[in-house]
Amino acid sequence: MTTELDTLDVTGFAFTRRTWVAAPPAAVYDLVSDVSTIERWSPSASAVAYDAGDGPRVGAWFSGHNRRGEQEWTTRSQVVAAAPGAEFAFVVGGVDEGIVRWRWTFHEDGDGTVVAQSWRLLRHVPALGTTLAEVAELRDHMTASVESTLIALARWISTPRN
Repeated sequence: MTTELDTLDVTGFAFTRRTWVAAPPAAVYDLVSDVSTIERWSPSASAVAYDAGDGPRVGAWFSGHNRRGEQEWTTRSQVVAAAPGAEFAFVVGGVDEGIVRWRWTFHEDGDGTVVAQSWRLLRHVPALGTTLAEVAELRDHMTASVESTLIALARWISTPRN
């Protein structure tokens, strides 16, 4: 028996959100590509770290702990773009088994940077939801999470540190 998710067209499960931050693109790239810092801003990611000896380069792997409501899980991700000051992207599950692609871009704007964070579902797996409504709810949750992350990033950058 075929369900609505067996033939799900995932192209509609994507979004991009943007914010302006008071730092140059290279500095923002350095913050974002150091994946261990994401927990400073993200409401749903923590304990993110590159594999031993890896860093922000194409092909590098990292793990991270995630939460959504009462659910918690660990993911493995592979860096697919690492252009200092311009773009940082990774695929949850890796290039060959990818589920979601996360992408950050950085564009100079006056004395700061427009930071864009994108999320794109690459394929459906049951852990993402068992109905179309659940997958749409996940996308909506991730949209809100990205908006919170970008606001927190902009605040963190603009807060003086001793």
